[in-house]
Amino acid sequence: MDDIYMFSDSTILRRIGEKLKTIRLKQNITQQSLSEAADVSLSSIKKIEKGEIGSFDSLLRVMRILGRLEVLQPLVEEEQLSPNEYYKLVQSSKTNVRKRAAGKLNNTNKEVSTW
Repeated sequence: MDDIYMFSDSTILRRIGEKLKTIRLKQNITQQSLSEAADVSLSSIKKIEKGEIGSFDSLLRVMRILGRLEVLQPLVEEEQLSPNEYYKLVQSSKTNVRKRAAGKLNNTNKEVSTW
């Protein structure tokens, strides 16, 4: 398996488009019928399949119709914290007190002038 972090953004988008096209063809769905089912223009479908994904909303609609939203599952799941992790999180938020600037330059006693 290739390391996705080694690819440029355009390569990733192109591969996503190619994959969606392959899925569409395996399901024997025309671009026109996908366009109508996803409520996305035909030109948008063609662009997505070329890797020219301009709208995340359109991409989601196409993925939903093709039955491929599960790849996004980890991004939408709420993270469950153990009681110990929750306690540490609460404690760290209590100890982090906002600090304000002292109004002096580092290593000198000169006041910072205010305009």
